[in-house]
Amino acid sequence: MKMFSLEGKSALVTGANTGIGRAIARCMAEAGASVIAAGRSPCDETVAEIKAGGGDARYLHLDLSERDAPRKLFAAEKHVDILVNNAGIIRRADAVDYSEEDWDAVIDVNQRALFFMCQEFAKAAFARGAGGAIVNIASLLSFQGGIRVPAYTASKHAVAGLTKLFANEWAARGINVNAIAPGYIATNNTQALREDPDRSKAILDRIPAGRWGDPDDIGGTAVYLASPAAKYVHGAILNVDGGWLAR
Repeated sequence: MKMFSLEGKSALVTGANTGIGRAIARCMAEAGASVIAAGRSPCDETVAEIKAGGGDARYLHLDLSERDAPRKLFAAEKHVDILVNNAGIIRRADAVDYSEEDWDAVIDVNQRALFFMCQEFAKAAFARGAGGAIVNIASLLSFQGGIRVPAYTASKHAVAGLTKLFANEWAARGINVNAIAPGYIATNNTQALREDPDRSKAILDRIPAGRWGDPDDIGGTAVYLASPAAKYVHGAILNVDGGWLAR
């Protein structure tokens, strides 16, 4: 058995059009998985990059704000071995001013949709008598409170809790469920922070590794959690943050 190989596996990665999701999709393909790059926005560049490297990938339109999206997806996709719940949204405002509209939008995508994606994945796996792996993307705000992101913080705490619940229920049935809590990663979402000298310095001063994370740091961790090497890892929330939480 090749401990870190995903050969012969099908991996569905949500939010695979850019940043961390794109890196996870590429790393999964490099490990041998056939990748379904899913997202509300086209994932053409992700698919092209994987194919250029000799991998197998295709795009699947998926809008997780549609409440029936998980059921429809797994009704159409009969064989998915690995599910990576990366897609998520964030809305910022002071807690005292936070609107119900923003709260509902964030909770629906980051928490509700993730729950039902996991549920439908497990139903499909049990129906065909197979196991599998789920990798949820949590956050440092699964451990911390943050500021001005109440719904995001609540949803990411929920991701951590649900990951443990799923592990408790499904580990004995062959499904590994774990989560990654990324630290400060160099993506388009953090470009403004990285270009602000004072803010960037303050962030880097707290990170023992002394650098911003690379999206592949998350991609490699996702491959590990989906691979045979992690077959006895269940319910872990693995922070990949350069040591941020340790300080």
